[in-house]
Amino acid sequence: MPREYRTIEEVAGPLMLVKEVEDVAYNELGEIQLVNGKRRRCRVLEIDGKNALVQLFEASTGINPADSKVKFLGHSMELGVSENMLGRVFDGLGKPIDGRPEILPEKRLDINGLPMNPVARNYPQEFIQTGVSSIDGLNTLVRGQKLPIFSASGLPHSRLAAQIARQAKVTGTNEPFAVVFAAIGITFEESEYFVNSFKETGAMDRTVMFVNLANDPAVERIATPRMALTAAEYLAFDKGMHVLVILTDITNYADALREVSAARKEVPGRRGYPGYMYTDLATLYERAGRQKNSGGSVTMIPILTMPEDDKTHPIPDITGYITEGQIILSRELYRRNIMPPIDVLPSLSRLKDKGIGEGKTRADHSSTMNQLFAAYARGKDARELMVVLGDAALTKMDKIYARFADEFEKTYVSQGYDEDRNIEKTLDIGWKLLSILPKSELKRIKDEFIEKYYIE
Repeated sequence: MPREYRTIEEVAGPLMLVKEVEDVAYNELGEIQLVNGKRRRCRVLEIDGKNALVQLFEASTGINPADSKVKFLGHSMELGVSENMLGRVFDGLGKPIDGRPEILPEKRLDINGLPMNPVARNYPQEFIQTGVSSIDGLNTLVRGQKLPIFSASGLPHSRLAAQIARQAKVTGTNEPFAVVFAAIGITFEESEYFVNSFKETGAMDRTVMFVNLANDPAVERIATPRMALTAAEYLAFDKGMHVLVILTDITNYADALREVSAARKEVPGRRGYPGYMYTDLATLYERAGRQKNSGGSVTMIPILTMPEDDKTHPIPDITGYITEGQIILSRELYRRNIMPPIDVLPSLSRLKDKGIGEGKTRADHSSTMNQLFAAYARGKDARELMVVLGDAALTKMDKIYARFADEFEKTYVSQGYDEDRNIEKTLDIGWKLLSILPKSELKRIKDEFIEKYYIE
């Protein structure tokens, strides 16, 4: 039986101290009742003897410690889950905001999830087609992988996120596929863009959306990705679906973490972020994966904006350690109107070799991918030499590579946000580009593939 306490000592920002409590546990959910009858939710952050420090999920305005009371509910924050979540839009705490009624939950799950036993994990290896050539062809995403997108302020990561959410599919199979999209600390305009984009293309029917707006309490941002991952785990491991989770923007999540840490007067780490941020982000990212004896999988694309375009900033730095690669967006490509502006050379999918080849994509995929990387890198070097030394200083072959780099960016990387390319089309575009080079330059490709695909 939940107990009520009238022993609120003080309220400071998003935190509240309750004294003389009994049998209250860490992470337990609580409910504050104001003198006007309104209720607000909170959760226990810290227990010190008989004192409980709780975190408010809504603004502290109007809470009078003398008149208000708090009731601890005996369980941590939970999300009611059901297959009826597909096609619905929820706020960061799991309440419907699409004007439709609450779902009837099949079960209620703790949003903190359960750690996946490493021995029960299956190795990520099946290809997921995003319809974006720079990802599918060169930095392939596989089921169960964590592949973040590193963006920067002002770059179109929202449009890329929406494009991937609309287009992503598991090829060569009829297995059910779903998208869980969590928008963390975004503007109302961005929220409308995502919802309308999914509805117009019909992608909404297989999508569960969680939206935390910029004017929602910062504390809600900490719950939003956990809500999304709980829904994804249910669809994947209870319903056997392949689920792609897109989280945008992780930087807003980390800033909320820093805000709560500062309110608790904790000793700050790098750039003021809490020292436990690595552990905290790992508890999110490591919920992706495949399980043995389970048909489903959770694949994750976290998106983060790098403050000051700095890859060494704690948020991208830590994310890079925990995840399996990164897709990096380039301000230079964006200025040149190459959309999406994915910078393929510093981008990396550490598991790309596991998801490509015969039976998954096409037999020539691996060798053409390596040749495209090598040719583009040499072409970029040739272009830079041209700027410094002038056209006359380049050899005939250097000029061919410089032309290759220009064509590669215009036709392979740049495809807009509405074109959905299947893997065959991506590979064919790659061969069209490689045919700019003489056959003698294709040293990374087997002769049999050159004979079959090279365009004279």
